[in-house]
Amino acid sequence: MTYKDALWASFALISIPLCASVAPPPTTEAAKANLSKAGTIESFDLFQLADGIDDGALNSEAITAAYLARIAEVDDSGPKLNAVIATFPDALDQARAMDAEIKAGKYRGPLHGLPVLVKDNIEVAGPIPTTAGSLALAGNITGRDAPLITRLREAGVVILGKTNLSEWANIRSDNSTSGWSAVGGLTKNPHALDRNSCGSSSGSGSAMAAGLAAATIGTETDGSITCPAGVNGVVGFKPTVGLVSRRFVVPISHSQDTAGPMTRSVRDAAIMLTAMAGTDPLDIATADADQWRGNYAAGLSADGLKGMRVGVLRAPNVDAVRFDAAIAELEEGGAEIVILKMPNLDRQKMGQAEFKVLLAELKADLADYLQALPENLVPHKSLADIIAFNKAHADKELAYFGQETFELADKEAGLDDPAYRDALATSRQLAADALNGMLSTQKLDVIVAQTNGPAWVSTLGKGDAFSGPSASQLPAIAGFPHLTVPMGLSGGLPVGLSFIGGKWHDYKVLKAGYAFEQLSKERATPTYKLSLDSK
Repeated sequence: MTYKDALWASFALISIPLCASVAPPPTTEAAKANLSKAGTIESFDLFQLADGIDDGALNSEAITAAYLARIAEVDDSGPKLNAVIATFPDALDQARAMDAEIKAGKYRGPLHGLPVLVKDNIEVAGPIPTTAGSLALAGNITGRDAPLITRLREAGVVILGKTNLSEWANIRSDNSTSGWSAVGGLTKNPHALDRNSCGSSSGSGSAMAAGLAAATIGTETDGSITCPAGVNGVVGFKPTVGLVSRRFVVPISHSQDTAGPMTRSVRDAAIMLTAMAGTDPLDIATADADQWRGNYAAGLSADGLKGMRVGVLRAPNVDAVRFDAAIAELEEGGAEIVILKMPNLDRQKMGQAEFKVLLAELKADLADYLQALPENLVPHKSLADIIAFNKAHADKELAYFGQETFELADKEAGLDDPAYRDALATSRQLAADALNGMLSTQKLDVIVAQTNGPAWVSTLGKGDAFSGPSASQLPAIAGFPHLTVPMGLSGGLPVGLSFIGGKWHDYKVLKAGYAFEQLSKERATPTYKLSLDSK
């Protein structure tokens, strides 16, 4: 085992900064020169940048400055992706502090000094509010870090800025346009600027595809990490619900919400998850997280599929050419392929139950979040207050679609309501039984399916025109891990291959996805065309 391997292995148990000797950082000018010689900032993955810092060729200040310039070039001007809401004014100061630590002989691990963008429903200490995309939370500057951000800072991450999102994580209306918020406008897909970036972590997906940070953070209730990752052609990982703390994250559902990494590669996602995961005493869902967390990057290898039994779910409207090629690559990698049939599942009953759960939990969980905010920070204390704010500011908040889902949720009786409890039990049982049935009956390690169809044209005021399959619902409701990896282009636009595993089997999912990624190498570089028809 090399020194670096040993250091990275110790990264599994990070709770405080690690101390180790690495090559001292170069001057910033020298680091900028080395970075320029090696390529443009958007061409690097997180691992490569970490390697450069470890070897003393790069430093955090040069990397952070390059990403800030990239954001100004691509997001603020040029294509104007609207993927980033704001950058932190102290980002370069954070980076210089990380460089100073290395100069003093302190190295925190592979994330030391690397800039990350965070979805704007996750609290980050500093002058930028956590808005969830809504003007109602424009004053939500809490001065605190969500526990997952604390963990990332302990690992040495530079918090670069906040990404745009579908307002209120896309729960306000069934007729919403994914990627739009009153705060950030409409997020554009860098592969074709008229195409959607999917919700609700649209900004995190678009920013990652455009190379605006070393990694991004998204959140998912049902599809909001995996769909944006899939349509933007990047890796997205929704961990087991309860592996990552949700405290100080604007909520939808305590049953299904989780944060997760969106990255250029599976290894990068594993490195990020290693830092993010762990028990939070104030988030009861994470009680068992410390028992299951580990170094998710350790042991990832190109032959990781050998000996795995992989179940294949073929949904309607898959891209048969791309999907069949992906399955052939899995088999080439040594996986034993098992063709599955969707279990006898009342999907309508499950969907109705899930919707009931989300409505009830949205009303209760959002009220809990708003009422626990620091005094006098935000005047709104309930979902009803948010509904009233939107009506009073309809010209900005309701310009393109309404808030009928909010209004339905506000009518819910509460979490003690037997109808809610029945819906929760029903949805969880149906989803978990379906997945566990396939996994256990066939003795499978993972299940694969096509993540998404190609991105559709964004049409503000007309909702979303989803195309193709979606693999998100079962693992979202069950709380199981779900990884998407680029599978290639379908009609000129990215689609992903999903890897789904059993509860707490996050490492096994990442292991399979990494091995597939090494075989397929299907990540597509964005073209920034106005449309697919433009040159």
